[in-house]
Amino acid sequence: MDLHVNLVGRGRLAEQIYRQIRARIRDRRILPGSRLPSTRELAARLSVARNTVAAAYDRLTADGLIEGRPGLGMFICETAAVDTHPAGTPAVVGRPRPQPVWDQIAEPTDMSATDALFDLRPGLPSLQHFPYHSWRALVSRQLRLSAPRSDLYSEPAGSAVLRAAIARHIGVSRGVSAEASDIVVTNGFQQSIDLISRVLLAPGDRVAVEDPGYPPPAMLLRSLRTRVTGVPLDDQGLVVSAIPAGTRLVYVTPAHQFPTGMSMSPGRRRELLEWAERSDAVIVEDDYDSEFRYAGRPLEPLRGMGPSWRVLYVGSFSKTMLPSLRLGFVVAPPSLLPAMRKAKLVADWQTAGPMQDALAEFIDDGRYAKHLRRMRRIYQDRHQLIAAALDSDFAHVLERVPSMAGLHVAATLRPGLPIDDRELVRRARRRGVELGLPLSHFAITGPSRPGLVFGYGAIATERIAEAFDRLRECFDGPE
Repeated sequence: MDLHVNLVGRGRLAEQIYRQIRARIRDRRILPGSRLPSTRELAARLSVARNTVAAAYDRLTADGLIEGRPGLGMFICETAAVDTHPAGTPAVVGRPRPQPVWDQIAEPTDMSATDALFDLRPGLPSLQHFPYHSWRALVSRQLRLSAPRSDLYSEPAGSAVLRAAIARHIGVSRGVSAEASDIVVTNGFQQSIDLISRVLLAPGDRVAVEDPGYPPPAMLLRSLRTRVTGVPLDDQGLVVSAIPAGTRLVYVTPAHQFPTGMSMSPGRRRELLEWAERSDAVIVEDDYDSEFRYAGRPLEPLRGMGPSWRVLYVGSFSKTMLPSLRLGFVVAPPSLLPAMRKAKLVADWQTAGPMQDALAEFIDDGRYAKHLRRMRRIYQDRHQLIAAALDSDFAHVLERVPSMAGLHVAATLRPGLPIDDRELVRRARRRGVELGLPLSHFAITGPSRPGLVFGYGAIATERIAEAFDRLRECFDGPE
C-alpha cells in the first residue's frame, strides 16, 4: 500500500501518524482487510525512527482498528467501524452543497447483473448471442495496429473511419443521407443529448419530451436548468398540438416509443416537422431499436422527411451490441458541427480510439449486419411469444400497446383492478421475475399511466413461457 502521511515539524510524530491513518480507516479510504506497510517500511518512507511508527500502530491496535497476523503483517480489522465524526470532534460546517436541481434528479437505476431467474427488464440486449470472440479479435487487432498512434489525443468528432462507416450504415439501413463530416461520435446516447443541449439551449429555454418517456434525457435537460414539459401521446404518437408555445427543442423516439413501444404515424411525423418549421425549433430524433422491426413497411426517419437542419439524428450501439460499449453518434446540420466538436472537446475531448476503429471494421466487413439479422430473428420469436401471451392469457387484466419493433412490449392495466403496477412489479420480483420498473414510473410531468413493460432481450426464448406462468400468479388476489 502506498500510504501517504504528511508530517509537520519534529514533535508528536507518532500522534500525527496515528491520527492520519485512523482518519483514513474511519472514512473508508483504507478498506477493511487491507495490509498496512510494515513499521520498517513506513519508517523509511517518512524518515522517522521505527519505534515512532510502532507506537502509532500500537494505538491503532488498542482502538480495535488494526490487527497483527503472524508472519503476514498488520491489517485493517474487518470490524473497523465507520465514524465520520469521532467522539469529541465537531462536524465540519460550510461543507460544499450541490445545486438544488440535483435534489430533483432521481437516483440512478442499477442496471447491473440481476439474480432474477427471469430477466424481463427493458433496454437490455441479449448477451448470450453476442459474437464476443469476433469482437475481442477486432479490438486486439486495433490495439496492435494503431499503437502508439492510438495513445495520442485524437479528433474530438471521432475516428474518420468510424464516422464514414456509420454514414454508410445508416444510409443503407435507415435511409438517412449523411456524410462522415456530418457525424460526431459520442460516448453513448446520453452524451449525444448533452452535447446537443450545450450547443443549442440556455437556462430557462423550453424543451418538450414524450410523456410517458425515457427519463434520462428529461433529467439531463433539467440539470441544465431548462424548462422541461412532458407532451402526452395518443394512438398516433406525440400530440403535436400539445407542445407548448416557445418550445426550442423536442425529443422524440418515433420508431419505437419508449416505453409504450408504439410507432409514430407518418401523418404525425409530417405534423411534427411542420410544427418545427413554424416554431423555428429543432427535433432530436432518437432512433434506438429501429434495427429490430418485425412487421409492416419500414417507417422513414424524420431526418429523411424534412429539412436536414431541423432534425438532429442520434443513435447508439448499446441496444444492438453491448450496453457496456459506450459508443453513440449524432448526425447534425453543418451550421452546428463546429460548436458540436467544441462541445465534445469541452466535455471529455474524445472517445476511445481503438474501440472506434474496431467498430468501424465490425460494420464495414459485414459482421454488424450479420449480427443484426441473427438477432432480428431471435427477438421476433420472443416478441411474438410475449404478444400472444398478453393477448390471450392476460387480456382480461392488461391491454397490450401495439408494437412491431424493438426489444420490449408494453401493456396498460385494465381499469378497476384492485392492484397497481408497482405492487405487480414487487410480486413478480418475489417470484423470480424481474420487470425493472412499472409503466407509471416513466411519467414525466403528466399523470402516471399504470402498466407493465416486458423486455425480452435478456431472457432466453425457451424461458418466456415459465416466466409468464409466474406472472399470472401475480394477479391472483391479495398476498
